[in-house]
Amino acid sequence: MDEPIVLQGLTKDYGKGFRAVDSLDLVVRSNSFVGFLGPNGAGKTTTIKMLTNLLTVTAGKAYLNGVDVAADAKRALGGVGAVVETPEFYQFLTPNETLEYLGELRGMAKPEIRRRSKEVLETVKMTDWATTRIGKFSKGMKQRVALAQALLHEPSIVILDEPTSGLDPRGMVEVRDVLKELKKQKYTVFMSSHLLNEVQEVCTDVAMIDHGRLLAYDSVGALLSKIDSKKLEVRIANRVMPEAMDQLRRHEGVQMLNIVNERQFFIDFIGDEERQAQLLLRLQELGYRVVSFRESGVALENLYMSLIKSSR
Repeated sequence: MDEPIVLQGLTKDYGKGFRAVDSLDLVVRSNSFVGFLGPNGAGKTTTIKMLTNLLTVTAGKAYLNGVDVAADAKRALGGVGAVVETPEFYQFLTPNETLEYLGELRGMAKPEIRRRSKEVLETVKMTDWATTRIGKFSKGMKQRVALAQALLHEPSIVILDEPTSGLDPRGMVEVRDVLKELKKQKYTVFMSSHLLNEVQEVCTDVAMIDHGRLLAYDSVGALLSKIDSKKLEVRIANRVMPEAMDQLRRHEGVQMLNIVNERQFFIDFIGDEERQAQLLLRLQELGYRVVSFRESGVALENLYMSLIKSSR
């Protein structure tokens, strides 16, 4: 078991024949940032709870740094930092005090706790609030403190369960910036998410699941290369012209047109960048004064939805 995270036939059954995770096989390579992607109810949190020994396994094995989690949880989790579900802290403590308390629980020496507290608070951009009571923090700030405690003991593996869930837009951006910083450092990160744009922006690899079953697992680049269809958003300075739209529908690669209003429409298009450039020229030839021409939404979404459809 050379890889940091290995799942072999991992299965979780609940009462009345409900299977939340179904024979899941997954190998996470060292220093990768894996997005564990799926809709709510896909089995992401159940998998993470089995991986961190918060739930018993019905069948199969989960290994962390080569150690069977069910057989020796303490040793398996010794090199792991985790944030599972919504973190809660003592409201009257500061981040420094919280990290000191948690460091002592882990058996860390005081000088090491002080050194690492300074480092991890810098990583999560909370240095300026190190001596402020956590009760005054926003949810996004608390989430950054949670990430700091997960990194405190210098783990080799970081496991995160939807770290931006429930945050306002500002909080999501702040936490996402921290995740990008983790990506630069020597951690193996396994992060569940249902946000395709988040996974596409942050992760190096993506494991897609639905109903507890693995649909696809590869690097972000490899998965994106499999996507043929793109949704293009076009905004124009003049107005939509029916005759021009009829000609546009016959252009090579155009699958569907969806007119939003007289100055905006979407094109479902199949083709590489060269063909997209040709499509833009055609729009101009047809008399459209193009203000913007860009891919809309998340490229992984089309692939993910097609995989879900084919698996049912």
